[in-house]
Amino acid sequence: MAELQDRIAFITGGASGMGRASALAMAGEGATVVIGDLDEGQAKAVAAEIETAGGTALALQVDVTDDAAIQRCYDVIGERYGRLDIVYANAGTPGATGNNVTREQYDISVAVNLTGAYFAAQQAIPLLQASANVGSIIFTSSTAGLVGSHLSPLYSASKGGVVMLGKSLALALAPKIRVNVICPGPIDTPMLPKFWSRETTEGLDDRMNAWLAKDIPLGRRGRPEEIAQAALFLASDRASFITGVALPVDGGFVAK
Repeated sequence: MAELQDRIAFITGGASGMGRASALAMAGEGATVVIGDLDEGQAKAVAAEIETAGGTALALQVDVTDDAAIQRCYDVIGERYGRLDIVYANAGTPGATGNNVTREQYDISVAVNLTGAYFAAQQAIPLLQASANVGSIIFTSSTAGLVGSHLSPLYSASKGGVVMLGKSLALALAPKIRVNVICPGPIDTPMLPKFWSRETTEGLDDRMNAWLAKDIPLGRRGRPEEIAQAALFLASDRASFITGVALPVDGGFVAK
């Protein structure tokens, strides 16, 4: 039997990068995947990709900075399925880099990375408790949430908050719901160059490669699929005795 057979999973930021890879991986293991994303068109494209491969998916537009929009997603899930088994609060933003951050930039980063994660988890609790299965909440933090980041102190602060949110909810929601945090290192997604205030990696390859060679023991960027495998594991019964963990998936970066 597939690892997530008959489970219902909701993924925020599920239309691209690590979220998309996780949606495909969970659907491939039998889950019905609800893809929540700000870009409804991309979310529908991922849902179609899953269904073409024989899986079951639903696309919903959601802005994680809007509590009412998050609740509407859970209302739809409740009406359709009556329960929820997995929440992967993955939506995030690199936000403003450097030290000259405006109050508006600060508010946006915290609203997406921390507040959005909090309410995606909090508002899911009744549906998770309605399941016969032990629920699983997973957050995407970052290695920048475990150690300081010279590129973006604001990002590091917001993602550090996600780590402590995950640990605290693990205590508050046990034993019915497990809560864990994934802390990716540099992953080859469209978000990566934005930490250098770029939209693409053009002109950054030499600088990135030098940094990877110096600071990442495995010497390369991670792939979205490698984060998806961590999410799949934490969502599954293979992780049935794991809660409150902040798991680095980072090529060894924080081992130094």
